[in-house]
Amino acid sequence: MLFFIPKCAALPSFALITCRKGVDLADENIPSEPLKLTALSHGAGCGCKLGPALLDRILKMLPTITDTRVLVGTEDDAGVYKLSDDIAVVQTVDFFTPIVDDPYDFGAIAASNALSDIYAMGARPLTALNLVAFPKDGPADVLGAIMRGGVEKTQEAGVSIIGGHSIDDKEPKYGMAVMGVVHPDKIIQKNQVKEGDRLILTKPLGIGIISTAIKTGRASAQMIATATRNMKMLNREASEAMVEAGVKGATDITGFGLLGHLHEMLHRSSVSGKLTLSGVPFILGVRELAKSYVPGGTRANLRYVNDKIVWGAGISEDEKLLLADAQTSGGLLIAVSADKLDRLLSGLAARGVETRSVIGEVVHGEAGKINVTR
Repeated sequence: MLFFIPKCAALPSFALITCRKGVDLADENIPSEPLKLTALSHGAGCGCKLGPALLDRILKMLPTITDTRVLVGTEDDAGVYKLSDDIAVVQTVDFFTPIVDDPYDFGAIAASNALSDIYAMGARPLTALNLVAFPKDGPADVLGAIMRGGVEKTQEAGVSIIGGHSIDDKEPKYGMAVMGVVHPDKIIQKNQVKEGDRLILTKPLGIGIISTAIKTGRASAQMIATATRNMKMLNREASEAMVEAGVKGATDITGFGLLGHLHEMLHRSSVSGKLTLSGVPFILGVRELAKSYVPGGTRANLRYVNDKIVWGAGISEDEKLLLADAQTSGGLLIAVSADKLDRLLSGLAARGVETRSVIGEVVHGEAGKINVTR
C-alpha cells in the first residue's frame, strides 16, 4: 500500500528539469529549463478518457450484475451497494494524466475530480485510496507535491486517505478510489430526470480547450489561474444544496462534455431536452481559444453526440465544440422541478456556489434528443 508524505518541501529540482523525449527525469546534468508537467502527458485530465462510443460498446460485453444488493451499477456516476435499510455504500474511482503544470495543483484537481461522482449522487464521501503512476527515477519531491495536493483537498472535504497503490510509469497519473455513504432511498441518479425539470449548471465550461492551450503555451496566466481554481473547487456545496432542495436527477460534467452527459441523462430518463446557448457559462476568454486549441477528445465528443442534437440557426462550429468540450472536475448538472427551482438557487447562493446558471429544461420527446438554440 502507498502512504503519503504529510508535508513536502518546495520544488526546486523539478523546476530545473527539462522535458525532452528520451531524457531521464532524474539526470542532474540536463540544462536548466522549466518543465511543463503537461508535456509529459499524451492528453490532459478527463480528456484522456476512452470515448463514449467505445466505452458503451465495451460495457455491453460485460455480464449483467445479478446481486440484488447492488442498487446502482455501471450505468451511473458511481456504484451503490445496500448494506442496510438506512445505509448504502457509494464507490467510484477516477485518475488521469496532468492537466496543469504545477504538481500540487494537479494533485488537488485530481482529488476534487475523484470526489465529484460521490457528490453527484447526493452522497457523503468518507475514505479514499491513492492511485499513482510515476517514473521510478523521477524526483520524489514532485510526487510528494502531487500527493500533498490530493491529501489537503481530501482533508478539506473531510475525507481520510487510508492507503493506495503505485506503479512505475513514465507518464505521470494520479487519482483516487473513493467510498461514501447515502441513504438507499435518497440516491440522486441520472435516470431520474422528469419532463418540466429545469437544468442548472454549477461551473463554467472551457477546461478542455484551456488545457490544450496550456500544453502549447498559449493560455494566459489569468486564464490558467481561473481554470485551476474552478477545477480544484469541490462540488460539495452544490451537492448539499441539491439534496436540501429535494433534487432527484443529476450528474457531474467531465470527459464527455456538457452535451454528452446531458444526452446520457435524457436518454436514460426517456425524455428530451432544450438547451439555451446564451445561458451556458464559459470561462472568460475561452471562446477565442476555441478557434485554434480544441483537444481531440472534444472533437470526438461532438462527433458522438452530433446526430442526437437539433442545432438552431446561427450556432457556429466553435460554439458546438464549446458545448462538447471535455471537462475535468466540472460542475454538477442538476435537473430540478420548477416548483423547487427557487429553493435550489437560494441554497446554492447561500453556500457560496458562484455559478448557478439555468441553461435549459427537460421536455417530452425522443429519448436523449437535445434542441440547442441561441
